[in-house]
Amino acid sequence: RNGDGRAVLRSSVREFLCSEAMHYLGIPTSRAASLVVSDDDVWRDQFYNGNIKKERGAIVLRLATSWFRIGSLEILAHSGELDLQRRLLDFIIQQHFPSIAMNDSNRYLEFFSTVVSETANLIALWMSVGFAHGVCNTDNFSLLSITIDYGPFGFMDSYDPNFVPNTSDDERRYKIGNQANVGLFNLSKLLQALKPLLDPRQKQLASQILEGYGKRYYIRFIELFKTKLGLLGENEDDNYLIAFLIKVSLLC
Repeated sequence: RNGDGRAVLRSSVREFLCSEAMHYLGIPTSRAASLVVSDDDVWRDQFYNGNIKKERGAIVLRLATSWFRIGSLEILAHSGELDLQRRLLDFIIQQHFPSIAMNDSNRYLEFFSTVVSETANLIALWMSVGFAHGVCNTDNFSLLSITIDYGPFGFMDSYDPNFVPNTSDDERRYKIGNQANVGLFNLSKLLQALKPLLDPRQKQLASQILEGYGKRYYIRFIELFKTKLGLLGENEDDNYLIAFLIKVSLLC
């Protein structure tokens, strides 16, 4: 894509501040440990208007519990390295999913169920603060459901389901209103990667788990917005009120 992989100082400061803000908003995220200014010059067209200028480069050191992503398993499955994929998956489960017993024959199914549930929770949290992840591909989706990538990203100033923080996303694939659907797409890719390790019964159960993703996301989304509104208990009109307020904010 003709990218040089470098970051400039202004975007690095923004990334540093945003990830810390997300942490204190209670949203699972990688943390920014340090920001170092580089002596290298980086050429950037900041406003994409053909006016290329020289900017100061910078490097952000990020920390996370794990950097394993859906893509980490997807690439091994795609290349047919099933033994390595199995060993990596067992390592991930042993290190980061202590509730799953390693001698459980359904451990990969339990792992998938947990990732589906936590991914739904993470995207609902993003939506609750108006955070748009600019590049929601499988390589930027953490298996631990942590916000690990901050380039590009954005927060909505006012509600707009078509909001896109990535100026290169001409098709608006990663618009904020599509984040839940993209999450489902990425989880389907994870299931596809896991299928060679599952027996027929487990494959069927995994497909049922994936089908339940939308309900899990919706329940969590409603819970978060009810909390914002201070709504207590259960009322059949709650969902209508939330939908109405979102629609009103769209018209404002």
